[in-house]
Amino acid sequence: MKKTLLALLLALFSINVWGECYDENKDDRTNFIACKKEAEQGNSDAQFNVGIMYDNGQGTDQDFVQAFKWYTKAAQQNNASAQFNLGLLYAEGHGADQDYVQALKWYTKAAEQNLAEAQLNLGTLYANGQGTPQDYAQAYNWYVKSAEQGNAGAQFNLGNMYANGQGTPQNYSQAIEWYLKAAEQGNSGAQFNLGTMYANGQGRQQDYAQAIMWYTKAAEQGNVDALFNLGNMYFNGEGVPQDYVKAHMFFNIAGANGDEPAQRNRDIVAEKMTPAQISEAQRLASEWMREH
Repeated sequence: MKKTLLALLLALFSINVWGECYDENKDDRTNFIACKKEAEQGNSDAQFNVGIMYDNGQGTDQDFVQAFKWYTKAAQQNNASAQFNLGLLYAEGHGADQDYVQALKWYTKAAEQNLAEAQLNLGTLYANGQGTPQDYAQAYNWYVKSAEQGNAGAQFNLGNMYANGQGTPQNYSQAIEWYLKAAEQGNSGAQFNLGTMYANGQGRQQDYAQAIMWYTKAAEQGNVDALFNLGNMYFNGEGVPQDYVKAHMFFNIAGANGDEPAQRNRDIVAEKMTPAQISEAQRLASEWMREH
């Protein structure tokens, strides 16, 4: 049985866009002191930089409360990157109590300034009903804005919405188009979902060779579902000659990453193998994990 499409993605990273007070040729402590001085004089870029440095523990001890304080000062001056990072702190509960309503507020301000990462996260809050009633139409609209700017996470999520008919009529061909854009940027979820759609003949003619290719790309990034599906395809001879050694290898790697169905499938395929084949599969699994 093939596993199904992976779900929505949230941008879980803060934005680091240094202002003029930050000199890449100087050490972090010197930059922190310089930016703090300008921040205290009301410079919003410097306030944002101080927030970043407290957030990441650069040039000073990590301190989410202080990061929250300085992001707030910059955000109130309409600094879009600070608004995004402030929204992220609210969403994660760092430096303040977790508050999706406040996260939504600040993501919206940054998204309205066309910040792609904020548009992605705002869409995901609407899709998940966090801080607002669930609204797939709003999620779709924000994902489109972000995806059209080339944001791979939004492209992946937009593909999901087309695949599932959320906020827009179901359209597998459109789903594939957006997954491709994200997959070509290295998004492992999109690579996995492309593999699944090719394997199932959704939006394109069934093509096991394409499924193998995209599953492999995702698996090389550690995607456990892709490893599991590659094991199935080698076990069944779909898109590749049937190969119990390769099937065991992929099930073994997925199982080592905690996938219980993969562990069961590894044991099932082992019953069809000789001790020499099992030993070879284990050797190949060790090589794969060292490489990837």
